[in-house]
Order: sequence, then structure tokens, then C-alpha cells
Amino acid sequence: MDLDIDWNVTIKKEARGIDDDDLGEIQGITETNIITKVGRVDKETYSIPKRLADKFDGHKVWFRITKEEAKSQYKIDE
Repeated sequence: MDLDIDWNVTIKKEARGIDDDDLGEIQGITETNIITKVGRVDKETYSIPKRLADKFDGHKVWFRITKEEAKSQYKIDE
């Protein structure tokens, strides 16, 4: 699904997955992915493809993945 989202306005917004899974706060945007960070002390960073976005309600970007999929497929080491 190709959504018409102004990705620049999603910075500092919440990223959510299937079943309202917390995928963190959006920290950055690349041409094809969004970068999120989740956690207070031991933060995890994800690089999630924009193509997985389902909707943006002005406060949260919803993605068609689970927290487990984010961890196994899109977690990046910093």
C-alpha cells in the first residue's frame, strides 16, 4: 500500500504495530524506511520499511508488523 504521508511530520510520533504493539518513537526518515527507538534504558532501534505503513492518524503511524517481526527482521545495531 502506497500511502500519501508527509513523512517529515511523523518525526517524534509513535510507531505502532499489529495489536497496538509499541514500535517506539520515530527518530528519522530515509528514502525507504523510518527509524524508530523504543525503550527507556536499553533502547532498541528499528529501521522499518515505509511500505509496511498502514495509516497515520496525526499522532501515530500504524504498521502491518508485530513487535516480534520488528525485532527479528528490522532491528539494527548502533
